[in-house]
Amino acid sequence: MRRTSAALLLLSAAACQRAPIAPDAGPSEGAVSGLERAAIASGAITDARRMSPVGLYQRRHEAGRDALCVIPGQAGRFRFGLEAVFGEEPSCRGHGMARRAGDKLILSFRGSDRCIIVAQYDGDQVALPGVVDMACADLCQGRGSLEGVSFPRVSSDAASALRGRNRSGDLLCGDQ
Repeated sequence: MRRTSAALLLLSAAACQRAPIAPDAGPSEGAVSGLERAAIASGAITDARRMSPVGLYQRRHEAGRDALCVIPGQAGRFRFGLEAVFGEEPSCRGHGMARRAGDKLILSFRGSDRCIIVAQYDGDQVALPGVVDMACADLCQGRGSLEGVSFPRVSSDAASALRGRNRSGDLLCGDQ
């Protein structure tokens, strides 16, 4: 009886283990579920890993508006400009260069003390993490913070991104 119980315990433990990721699978492929892969293959959803981040992203809310523009840059990189508004006084703004890394968009801000933010990019939105490096504090006025700000896509073309404006009416992705 003890041997039967031990054998059943070993079998149930083996059944609970995850299947290994194929050795040729890339780092972002392991994070994609089988159902998601099937939906991408059938064309039901787009593959965010192949979708360019170029475009205009905006979200209006009760305290203001958050906007991000992403345009093509040099050597496969992108240029970006962003503004997040939290009422009349607090806001954050900055611009710089960006690059893709799988499902991430790495934002390197110009003019700040080495502020780099690794944002999540899923094709439909850019979401900043809930914790941002202290080096990014000089991008914000008042009690504003870029922590947890998300920017839903409103267009997928560079022309719309170039027309995006901040609260003052200046171009988000203007001469940088």
